[in-house]
Amino acid sequence: MNWTALDSADQLNEIKQKSGYSLIFKHSTRCSISMMAKRRFELDWEKLPADMPLYFLDLIKHREISNQIAQDFKVHHESPQLLLIKDGDCILDQSHGGISVDETLEVIA
Repeated sequence: MNWTALDSADQLNEIKQKSGYSLIFKHSTRCSISMMAKRRFELDWEKLPADMPLYFLDLIKHREISNQIAQDFKVHHESPQLLLIKDGDCILDQSHGGISVDETLEVIA
């Protein structure tokens, strides 16, 4: 599995228009907790459907996109944060130690 860098408003609009599931991982490159959450998520991500798009947002570089995500999906901004998007709606919002592949799988099952 690989991350797709989320670095434009156009990409965010595509995610909102896409049918099916997408994941957005908001990450602060300056935060050790965010780094640990990302690493722990990546240890289990092979359990996710192979065709699920995985987007990685460096929120230090792209604060405006992070703010747009919070507004569009009606979630409180956190870092790290994992959002599961289905058909343009956020159906799961995880943050910090609560970021879990297993919980994500329970929602999509």
